[in-house]
Parts: sequence; C-alpha cells; structure tokens
Amino acid sequence: QVRLVESGGGLVQPGGSLRLSCAAFGSIVTVLDMGWYRQAPGKERELVATITNGGTTKYTDAVKGRFTISTDNAKNTWYLQMTSVHPEDTAVYYCNAARVLTSTGIDRRWGQGIQVTVSS
Repeated sequence: QVRLVESGGGLVQPGGSLRLSCAAFGSIVTVLDMGWYRQAPGKERELVATITNGGTTKYTDAVKGRFTISTDNAKNTWYLQMTSVHPEDTAVYYCNAARVLTSTGIDRRWGQGIQVTVSS
C-alpha cells in the first residue's frame, strides 16, 4: 500500500520562503502524476500545482511566479518551493499522488496534510 509523508511546513514571515516535501513509500514502480493542494480555514481544498514524472507542470494563478513544483523520480519525492509568500498562502497543504504505478496496478493517495502559516 502506498503511503505519502509530508515535511517542511511551519511558520514563515511574509516575503519569506519555505520548501515542502512529499515522499511516497510502498511497492511503487513510479509516481506518474503528483501535486500539491491546500485548504485554508473556511474554504474548499484547491489545487496549487501539479507535475508529471516527465516534468510537465501546472500552477494555479495565485502562485505562478512564486511557487515551484519539482520532482526527484528516483526517490519518489516531490517538492513545493514557496517564495515571496503572502498571508493568504496560509493553509493546510496536502500532497497528492494522482496516479501511482505499483506492483499491483494504479493507486491514488493523499498525504495527511501539513500546516503552513504566513505571519509576522
């Protein structure tokens, strides 16, 4: 069974930077499509960025030019580099493996969520 482990969240000042990591564990052949979502208090979960194992990326408009998603396919790990953060970026960030090729087929998993707070 695939398991996702997130790390790197915490408190950061406005204008600062933070890097989130998501590592996938289990009987994984490769992670095909992966990404990051976030959910702010009182709001629905929204897409932040996605990336394929081929490197194709997509970003929500609110983070374009500030956040960068990347992947280390050999480690089944992907990252979200957050720069020039705003208080509006405060949310619980969830990593998502939309398609994971495992030894038994295709799986899909969510991470447990990690808090990012932007505040002075």
